[in-house]
Amino acid sequence: MEAPFSRTLADLIFEQAARCGPRTAVIWQDQLISYSELCAGAARVAASLRACGVERGDRVGLLINNRPEWLEAFFGTVIAGGVVVAFSTWSTADELDWLLRDSGARMLIALERFGDNDFAAALRQLVPEAGTGDRWQSARYPALRDIVLLGESYNRLRAAALSARQAPGIGPCAADDAIIIYTSGSSSRPKSVPLSHAGIIENGFNIGERQGYRKDDRILLAPPLFWSYGSANAMSAALTHGAALVLQNRFEPGEAIDLIERHRCTALYTLPAITSAIVSHSSFRRERVASLRAGLTIGAPQDVMTAATVLGAPEICNVYGQTETYGNCCVTPHDWPLERRATCQGPPLPGVQVRIVDGETGTELSRGEEGMIEVRGYVTRGYQGSSATETAGAITTDGFFRTGDMGRMLPDGAISFSGRVTEMIKKGGINISPAEVEDVLMRHDSVALAGVVGVPDATQGELLVAFVVPKPGTALRPDELAAHCRSLASRYKVPDMIEVRDALPVTVTGKLMRRELKQIAASLARANMR
Repeated sequence: MEAPFSRTLADLIFEQAARCGPRTAVIWQDQLISYSELCAGAARVAASLRACGVERGDRVGLLINNRPEWLEAFFGTVIAGGVVVAFSTWSTADELDWLLRDSGARMLIALERFGDNDFAAALRQLVPEAGTGDRWQSARYPALRDIVLLGESYNRLRAAALSARQAPGIGPCAADDAIIIYTSGSSSRPKSVPLSHAGIIENGFNIGERQGYRKDDRILLAPPLFWSYGSANAMSAALTHGAALVLQNRFEPGEAIDLIERHRCTALYTLPAITSAIVSHSSFRRERVASLRAGLTIGAPQDVMTAATVLGAPEICNVYGQTETYGNCCVTPHDWPLERRATCQGPPLPGVQVRIVDGETGTELSRGEEGMIEVRGYVTRGYQGSSATETAGAITTDGFFRTGDMGRMLPDGAISFSGRVTEMIKKGGINISPAEVEDVLMRHDSVALAGVVGVPDATQGELLVAFVVPKPGTALRPDELAAHCRSLASRYKVPDMIEVRDALPVTVTGKLMRRELKQIAASLARANMR
């Protein structure tokens, strides 16, 4: 397919509206929204943002689940020249407080509530000034000037009269940041990862090409848009190909099956846990998902085989990447034999260079040798906010991103991912920093020491196992600690198993010995399975 000529996402939505017009761009519940309608709504939001004082480079937080308003507000922000900051709808009040401080958001567009999270109530506590009149400034978050909640407030925002496109020099340029995504890292708080307009368009289009996307494709997206998997990857791949994105509010396997059947979805973005939940659901029958052809997944060879042969997406692609590399940097072509797609992650995408280096010396290794994976090309320019100091350690002097992953380059240039050497835990496709969970546990008044590791799990990939040592003279109960974690952290960060111990294995300098902790955790997990 011919690539779009636009180099900014602001231009892209106008280009695709001109090219695709009445063709469906977004499907949500029973709504079918055309490219023209999505563009018109985004233009109205952009006009209102301008009227509110949003200027080029200003940050606009989106605290919205998978629904049309996320896309409309995203494109409205970039048309106005702003930078979207994608906030997780799993955020607790404590996490939202930190995100608002770290991001420097000028405006926040948010749901009133999502699941158990009452965002409206949390924001009333965090930003009491917001209810004092039209002009206010937050004392806690000096950059914040406006909060717009979905409903009547957002409807006023999108009611602006359509105006001419922004004059040259006002909107963004290709190298500008389009979105900032928070992703877990080695620190106790998520890292702030900026991604540029041109990089999202180009890399997303190339991902779609590897999947064999066509303009008549309908692509189910259950993973959230606030992940790079959803926005930099699925959204860009779909919209650059003139395809339709079918949004699921939040993943539920029975509803996912219904959506595939009702809208004749031809592709989907899945993860091993999602695939397993769908094919294990009582309502799953192959004829209900017979329209599926392609999509993306991660995981072991059996996970890819299951997505292709049991779920029934025969051209499913295996991928490798991370938020820092625009969602994916390697994708297997959809027309490769299934066995080959299942056993490697494919060659680098166009414009991407991957090398394998010795972890000790940094020397580039020959094909077939296992070492550390480093990526150059479509790579973030560096972390921002409180994580900016980690940029120097993450990106080499010649521009390669140190992934912290082990792998090999095969003789044909494809990449074979071996595993992580970092401490990161991947549960249900979500990267979780042990340090972040440990920080939450340590905030309990009776916890003296905490250590968190992952153990393998057939469905989730990994589970969280926490070890805690109580302060002298205190007692701790696992259920009490789990409730403490639920009050401060997103649900997926709550440990699946909590073990109270008198001591933890540490070095002479007091550093946790995670290898020993992982062995203990694995023994506990095996014992619990008996």
